[in-house]
Amino acid sequence: MNTFQAQLHQNAYLPEGESNINAIVSVTCSGGEGSEDKPAAQTGASLALGLLIDCSGSMGENRKLQSAKAALNQIIDLLPESALFFIIAGNSYAEVIHACSPASEGNKSKAKAAVRQLDSSGGTTISKWLHEALTEFPKGSNYTRQAILLTDGDNQESENELLKAVEECHGKFQCEARGVGTDWKPQQLRKIADGLLGTADIIAQPAEIAADFQNILENAVGKQVAEAVIRLWTPAGSGTLFVKQVSPSIIDLTKLGVPQPQNALVKDYPTGAWGNETRDFHIAIRVKPGSIGQKMLAGRASLVTRENGTETVVTEAKILAIWSSDEAQSAIINPQVAHYTGQGELAQAIQEGLAARQAGNEEEATVKLGKAAKLAAETGNEATTKLLRKVVDIVDAQEGTVKLRHNVSTEDVMTLDTRSTKTTKMRPNP
Repeated sequence: MNTFQAQLHQNAYLPEGESNINAIVSVTCSGGEGSEDKPAAQTGASLALGLLIDCSGSMGENRKLQSAKAALNQIIDLLPESALFFIIAGNSYAEVIHACSPASEGNKSKAKAAVRQLDSSGGTTISKWLHEALTEFPKGSNYTRQAILLTDGDNQESENELLKAVEECHGKFQCEARGVGTDWKPQQLRKIADGLLGTADIIAQPAEIAADFQNILENAVGKQVAEAVIRLWTPAGSGTLFVKQVSPSIIDLTKLGVPQPQNALVKDYPTGAWGNETRDFHIAIRVKPGSIGQKMLAGRASLVTRENGTETVVTEAKILAIWSSDEAQSAIINPQVAHYTGQGELAQAIQEGLAARQAGNEEEATVKLGKAAKLAAETGNEATTKLLRKVVDIVDAQEGTVKLRHNVSTEDVMTLDTRSTKTTKMRPNP
């Protein structure tokens, strides 16, 4: 039995005339014998895994397809018997080489035989892969529907076509998007991952595909709650500025919010499947300014699970607003809010800096990446600092002074770009 607990971080005090309220809601799911590092064996939702593998012509180079086939065989062997799975070979089209079926020994053998026949040809049209996956995933609310998408190239269709496919698949399955090599576009995979509540990452060397796939499978098997949403109530006359997951990675959920038909003051924001883990969410609300001394409930954030058509409110946090004339109260920024605001600014600075670098605007790139170095140091994001050092020489992190490095590998640039949305927890006080 999984249990959820919510912890609220905010400074409820606002100066006169202020209308914006920021809060961090930290939600922890626990149950079973697993941990965030070692998930428990699956006892709740049944896993349905879709494997979407790029088989375009370029995958035949540098042993990419050969490594992908080896990774597929390994993940097929590791699937629990309780799981369902299917495999799609994608290029300019999408071909189901193994239809959705239970992970029995017989079906695993059939799937591996189909994998052996995979060859590389054609281009890359990812929307068709996603549409085909949508038809293969089983219906029902008690399945953890997880896709793994692997590509090595630039998606050869309009951005609108890709975004339309992502929108159609939203809420139907989650997707971990991976790019192998360095000829794909991080922003494309990020759009897929953000819209389908997954992550985007680089697999620099084909030989690393198998380990990455195995890690995704282990996490998927550990998801015991198939579906949960943040249900946010705000009072009449107020508005939600944004709802974002900010840990372990940044996913903007704002545009994914679905209004409740029976109550216009309530929206549901999807969070996908849960295992033993903690996630932090940044909620910003705008209300009508109150008078000094007035106290109001500015929002109620509930985590609601869905199983077999039944909804259960498992935990909630109340977001308050209190107007005060005491600057000692209202001027304080909650440390958690400040930390995750900095993490969001860090990701934006990296992406804007790398875009300026690619465009040849070294001055802007230096300023943006200098800001990123400063924010990474202030928020204790050592992993990002390490990646930044491969692209810039950090002269003074506290001042944000950097020098662009030249002859930087494409792999290092893409790794920094792709992992810019990974955040770190706030450092405890010494």
